[in-house]
Amino acid sequence: MLSLLRKAFLVSTLRIFLADDHVVLREGLRSLVNAQSDMMVVGEAGNGRAALQQVREIQPDVVIMDVSMPELNGIQVTERLKRAYEKIMVLILTAHDDSGYLRQLLEVGASGYVLKKAAADDLIKAIRVVSAGGVYLDPSLAGKVVGGYLGKRGFGSNPLGNEVSEREAEVLRLVAWGYTNKEVAGYLRISVKTVETHKANLMQKLDLKSRVEIVRYALRQGWLREA
Repeated sequence: MLSLLRKAFLVSTLRIFLADDHVVLREGLRSLVNAQSDMMVVGEAGNGRAALQQVREIQPDVVIMDVSMPELNGIQVTERLKRAYEKIMVLILTAHDDSGYLRQLLEVGASGYVLKKAAADDLIKAIRVVSAGGVYLDPSLAGKVVGGYLGKRGFGSNPLGNEVSEREAEVLRLVAWGYTNKEVAGYLRISVKTVETHKANLMQKLDLKSRVEIVRYALRQGWLREA
């Protein structure tokens, strides 16, 4: 009976690995994660090479990864991990708000990007989003870039051809930047139901199966750059 209960607990608990060279930060993250009823820290490392080796052995559900680490940086570790273990989700936690880092990390397979100045609730939300197969982009970074797009006359132009409407193209950009359906509706001043319809239509037209594929499509289009 005890073994069955332990197995059920492990199945329902998200296993988190911490990769950051700042010991104090890792201690804070460990306390935060372990305080959640459905999460637990299963390992941690202070440099990229050690992180890569331990993650390969432990195979957690989510790796919280810093960009700037000794030996191997976060981009190098993420690329190698995702090439070998596609199901391990990588969430970047960094002080860098440069969209250049963001693009590189998304290109090598990271599922989320959170700034270290973000609130604890935002980090927990990000962990849940990426563990479920979604993409999470820090709202402050996404807002800066999308705000720049909205200020341009060309934001509504449609580079995707006649099969996709201008409104669908707008929705696609905002979804790629991590905005929820409700937030997209607020930006574009349309209903949430309309956003959902546009999103479903364009995903069918472009043969996109998930939010991750939307982000990768946006990268190819050159949309994930600062305005």
